[in-house]
Amino acid sequence: MGILAVCIASTFLLGVDSYASSATGKIEYAEGFSSEPVPAAVAARITGISYPVNCPLPMSELRYLRLRYVDYSGSVRDGELICNKAIAKDLLEIFAELYNNRYPIAKIRLVDEYGGDDTLSITDDNTSCFNYRLVEGSTSLSRHALGMAIDINPFYNPYVTYPNGMMRVSPAAAAVYADRSQAFPHKIAPGDLCYKLFKAHGFKWGGDWKTVKDYQHFFK
Repeated sequence: MGILAVCIASTFLLGVDSYASSATGKIEYAEGFSSEPVPAAVAARITGISYPVNCPLPMSELRYLRLRYVDYSGSVRDGELICNKAIAKDLLEIFAELYNNRYPIAKIRLVDEYGGDDTLSITDDNTSCFNYRLVEGSTSLSRHALGMAIDINPFYNPYVTYPNGMMRVSPAAAAVYADRSQAFPHKIAPGDLCYKLFKAHGFKWGGDWKTVKDYQHFFK
């Protein structure tokens, strides 16, 4: 078994023994990594922004995560994320392994800090998950609307589409990073630790799509 395989396997073994839950439903996975039903104060912050008034998805289906990470400068930071309860354990395990390996992440903030504007969030290279919205440029509900998709370091891993045969990159300022034949920091690709961890947990990757490419996007 190779070093990475051991690394990934250790994530699952750690998860078996390290979860500590409370009467409130809060789960402590490791120092700096926790999951809980969305607290009232957080619910108030997101209602009317990422979580619309009368949202058809019950708040009880979501979980509020605290995640520790290493930023691009090598500093340790604490972030917050909202996801579907179905992937909360996956994300705790994945981000703990990324942190243990000092995998750099620009920032992890709720999209509500950007007024729910996905373009502002990804332009700021923010890693986020839940946002009840449509797929950009379509009338279809995004997997983000269910809290079942996450965008990682999105500025360096843009969303590339071809409306009317013309390439369109989102965020627009990240057009140079649409050329995946080039080597540059924070690039997600097969072989990258982030890619391998998400795939090991059963996620699909938007970079594998045929007609469009969403290099930041992992989903179930």
